[in-house]
Amino acid sequence: MPSIRYVHFGLCQRQFGIAQATTARLIGPAARIDAVPPQAYFVGSAVFHYLGPSFAVLLFARVDVLGVAWLRIASAALVFALWRHPWRKFMALDRAGLLLIIALGAVFALMNACFYIAIDRLPLATVAAIEFIGPIALALIAARTSRNVAAVLAAALGVYLLTRVRFGGQELGVAFAFANAALFTAYIVLAHRVSRRSAMGGVDGLAAAMMFAFVFVSPIGFAGATHVLGDPVAIAAGIGVGVSSSVIPYVFDQLAMARLARATYALFVALLPATATVIGVVVLRQLPTAVDLAGIGLVMVGVALQREVA
Repeated sequence: MPSIRYVHFGLCQRQFGIAQATTARLIGPAARIDAVPPQAYFVGSAVFHYLGPSFAVLLFARVDVLGVAWLRIASAALVFALWRHPWRKFMALDRAGLLLIIALGAVFALMNACFYIAIDRLPLATVAAIEFIGPIALALIAARTSRNVAAVLAAALGVYLLTRVRFGGQELGVAFAFANAALFTAYIVLAHRVSRRSAMGGVDGLAAAMMFAFVFVSPIGFAGATHVLGDPVAIAAGIGVGVSSSVIPYVFDQLAMARLARATYALFVALLPATATVIGVVVLRQLPTAVDLAGIGLVMVGVALQREVA
C-alpha cells in the first residue's frame, strides 16, 4: 500500500502537469506569434497584398471591376464572421472605438474600389508605387535622425524610378491611383490604432471593420457582381481573391503593426512597389526595365538603412 506522502506527491505532480498543459494551451499560440519577427509578417503581407489583385486582373474578363471589389470584400467579411464572430464584442465598445472601426470599414470599401479601377487602367507596379506617396509622408514626419531621412529619400527615389514614365494617356487611372494612395495612408493610420487597442483590437477589430466594409461597398459593387453569382468558377476565384487580398495580408498587417512603430511600417511600404513588380512578372508577364530594377534596389537600400527611434 503506497504511503500517504507518496500519494500526495503523485497528486501534486499530476496537478502540476495538468496546470502546465493548460498554461501551454493558453499562451502557446501567442508565444508562437511573438516568436516571429514583425518584419516577417510584413513581408508575408506584401506578397499577398498584390498576389490577390494580380489574380483579380485575370477576373476582369468575367466580372465588372467594382464587382470584383465587392466579391473580394464580401468573401473576406464572410471568413471573418465565421472565424471571429466580431459582433459579440462590437456593441460593448465606447463611442471612440465604434467610430474607429466604422471609419476603417469605410476606408476598406473605398480603397478597394479605387484600387481596382486603377489597376484596370495602369500596370500593377505603377499603382503600387503611387500608393507609396502617402506612407512616405508619414515616414518623413517621424524621421528624427539623418540616417532615417536618408532611408526615406532612397526609398522615395526608388519609387520615382519605378513610376516616372508611365503616367501619359491614363488620366482616370492615375486619378484613382492617387485616391487609392490617400486612402491607403488613412488605412495605415487607422489600422495601426486598431492594432494597439486593448478592447477589440487586432484581428477582432479588423473583422468588425470588414463587416462595415461589406455594408459600404455593396451599393457601388453588388450590381457589378450579380451576373456571376451563378458562376461557380467566378465565385471561387472571387473567394480566392478575398482570402489572399483581404484576409491573410490584413491579419499579417495587424500582427506587424502591433509591434512596429507607425513610421517604420510606413517606410516598409516602400517594399510594395518592388513586390508588385515581381508579382507582375510572375503572374501578369509585365517585365521590368533596367530603370525598374534600379528603383527596386534603392527601395531595398532605404529599408535596410532605416532604424526605429526610441
